[in-house]
Amino acid sequence: MTKKCAVITGITGQDGAYLSQLLLEKDYRVVGVVRRSSHYGVATHRLDWLGITDQVELVDGDLLDLGGLIRTISEVKPDEVYNLAAQSFVKTSWDQPVLTAQATGVGVVNVLEAVRIAAPEARFYQASSSEMYGLIQEPIQSEDTPFYPRSPYAVAKLMGHWMTINYRESFNLFACSGILFNHESPLRGLEFVTRKVTNAAAMIALGKADELRMGNLDATRDWGHAKDYVHAMWLMLQQDVADDYVVATGVTTSVKDLITSAFGRVGLDPDKYVKIDPSFMRPAEVDVLLGNPAKAKAKLGWEPKISLDEMISEMVDADLARHKAQS
Repeated sequence: MTKKCAVITGITGQDGAYLSQLLLEKDYRVVGVVRRSSHYGVATHRLDWLGITDQVELVDGDLLDLGGLIRTISEVKPDEVYNLAAQSFVKTSWDQPVLTAQATGVGVVNVLEAVRIAAPEARFYQASSSEMYGLIQEPIQSEDTPFYPRSPYAVAKLMGHWMTINYRESFNLFACSGILFNHESPLRGLEFVTRKVTNAAAMIALGKADELRMGNLDATRDWGHAKDYVHAMWLMLQQDVADDYVVATGVTTSVKDLITSAFGRVGLDPDKYVKIDPSFMRPAEVDVLLGNPAKAKAKLGWEPKISLDEMISEMVDADLARHKAQS
């Protein structure tokens, strides 16, 4: 029996690495599209951390190079395509709005075009984002909640989201969007607030730092584990009908409570170390995001399995291990 084949853009990111691990466990052939850079090889550290680098195939590609994407899809002939690549850091999107619009918005169109032209039978997944809700129009956000993006990143994600719907309706592609709320792990980049907090807790506990500078501690998010969320991505492409789904825990937690959990893991009082720094405040803040995963639970049979405290403990422990290894 021929193995199923999946192409993943953004394979070296957090979600790409965990999704690769999941698909390999399901005996897929996994091909990752990697943007060529002077850091080539270093970028695979997440795959290395999971011990799966040698099990995936990496090919050069870029979301802005339609010809290259068409060539890759034509040669690989995938059954499934997961578009996880993007300029995905909200703060950077204000500094680089044009790049963000191109990579996170236009890039989606290029991947959709490549699939439409070279593999129209393939199933397509687009990584949409809860940031699209922005200035929330309902206290709990579902697939039917109106969007109100509050950053260049969120606007670009919304373009990709609607393009996915448009290609599904216009060309009958099996194209799904997962509106994923915040999902974290030890593979999260240091620029994201959860990893910034867990890394700081580890460094302070080891005597390598003496403070954590933060912005808005009252912002609340619906945080889950990336490992659970990539399972939802896969489930979407196994359905009979393509559709869009909110993936969330349905529980909201403040940044302040997140800090308390992380510092508690190493027995520290956060009030002694956390300092508010106005430079970390966003030009347009998204104060609350809380997802309603009822549709994903009902139609996909999906449930998050890893609790927030378990996730934070895992992240703190991983950061402790990393810094001890560097000593």
